[in-house]
Amino acid sequence: MTGLQDAVRGGPAAPNVAPSKVALSIVLPVYNEKDNLQPLQTSLTRVLDAISRAYEILYVDDGSSDGTFAALSRIAQDDARVKVLRLRRNFGQTAALAAGIDHARGDVVITLDADLQNDPEDIPNLLAKMDEGYDVVSGWRKDRQDPWLTRKLPSSLANKLIAWVTGVHINDYGCTLKAYRREVFQDVRIYGEMHRLLPAYLAWGGASVTEIPVRHHPRIHGKSKYGLSRTFKVLLDLMTIKFLSGYSTKPIYVFGTAGAASVALGVMFGVYVLYQKFFEDVFAHRNPFLLLAVFLSLVGVQLILMGLLAEVSVRTYYESQGKTVYTIRQKLNLD
Repeated sequence: MTGLQDAVRGGPAAPNVAPSKVALSIVLPVYNEKDNLQPLQTSLTRVLDAISRAYEILYVDDGSSDGTFAALSRIAQDDARVKVLRLRRNFGQTAALAAGIDHARGDVVITLDADLQNDPEDIPNLLAKMDEGYDVVSGWRKDRQDPWLTRKLPSSLANKLIAWVTGVHINDYGCTLKAYRREVFQDVRIYGEMHRLLPAYLAWGGASVTEIPVRHHPRIHGKSKYGLSRTFKVLLDLMTIKFLSGYSTKPIYVFGTAGAASVALGVMFGVYVLYQKFFEDVFAHRNPFLLLAVFLSLVGVQLILMGLLAEVSVRTYYESQGKTVYTIRQKLNLD
């Protein structure tokens, strides 16, 4: 039986101690997980106390509506090492992680889910791997305890696609349990659903990335916040991050290629219209197929390019003004 399963049945309370200097920051995005928080906190403190490194646990309440913040308030009152950020509404996991990372003080930042499916017992293994010199250590839920059709299959396909597109070969991009050196976030901002693409994003910036197997448990309380619709969002974010990493300083390569393809398509249909005119006696003004094909092709190209330009504009808007992708309602145990 793992320490996490022991924690579900209760355990000793953590001491009310606030370290002056922090080596580890544990960042947990939380959304409607009130029944999971106390068992998770008990397991976390037991594991972290055994590591003998000064730490803080930073919960980010992402607009929960089930009493999660009240539960976090009680935990923070009992342990000054627990920090709580309460966002004004549900901004999504990426924004919640960004808020936690922005407020983390540790030299190493460890992220994990608050649903009891990630196991804190794996944290020492992540740190041991990081001590080998890696900047990012990602968890791999090798024996994943989720439905095959709705979770495991689309996740496997998405992971293979991401690895192929990015060139950073990780088996499980979707596992939240990861360890990062604090400095790798110095010039990085994440948006949309891009938290799962962080290993690739950071690797492109020069970070060394590796992966180790971690435990994964069935959900005990609450329900999953994700479904098949997330797969489509991942594809869009993958397109965005590929564009930003490879073409943000040379967008003419993208726009020029798309423009050339569009022109080539137009020429091809133009030749086809000429063929019909001279050999089949079909005039262009009587050929709706050509007009429809040209119209759909042009609209498709314009929509893709407009989407990419919009992504660049959003980043310019946030980063040029120092804006964040979240707003905070309340803080506990934070200066």
